[in-house]
Parts: sequence; C-alpha cells; structure tokens
Amino acid sequence: MYEHASSRMLTPRQFAGRMARHAAVVVGLVALSLVIGMAGYMWLGGMTWVDAFLNSAMLLGGMGPVGELRSTAAKLFAGCYALYAGLVFIASITIILTPVVHRIAHRFHVDH
Repeated sequence: MYEHASSRMLTPRQFAGRMARHAAVVVGLVALSLVIGMAGYMWLGGMTWVDAFLNSAMLLGGMGPVGELRSTAAKLFAGCYALYAGLVFIASITIILTPVVHRIAHRFHVDH
C-alpha cells in the first residue's frame, strides 16, 4: 500500500489522492456506523428515524445520547453502541493520520 523507505516520496498530487482515499474509507465507516446505530435505536428503542439519527450521530460525534431509553434491551444496545462509537472515533483518526505519519517518517529515510 505504501512505498518502501528507499523509494521516492509521492508527489503532492499523489499524496492528496492517498489522503482522499483514506478520507473516503473514514466516510464509509462513519456512514455504516450511523446506519447500524439508527437501526438499533429504531428497533430496540422504538424511536423515529429522526430521533435514531440524532442519537447515533451524537454518540459518533462524542457528545452522548439525547433521547431517554426505557427498555433494558435499548439501554444495553446504547451502551454497546457508545463503546463501539468510541472505537470508530479512534479508528477514524488513525486512518486519517496514517498517511501523514508515514510521509513524515518517509522523509527522514529517503536519500535526496
């Protein structure tokens, strides 16, 4: 996926393409996670799609849930989804920063 330490560095245009691909992966991950959260809140929490979207988006954004949950199943889902959302946040930051960290490390190893 990435060039070897002895290879030439990517051009700025190629690097921008790599960043765009990584950003697309993050957008897909967040979109899939939002759909999973909405489905859970609608099915287990009995929420409308708008309320389910709001709760899912707030958890993925690190803010916390908005609506009150009454059933045990909905509360268990919300707790598991909150843990999952935290991992998605960490994974998203990692996916975005990986090309940048690689480029910095690569710069130190390439003979000019």
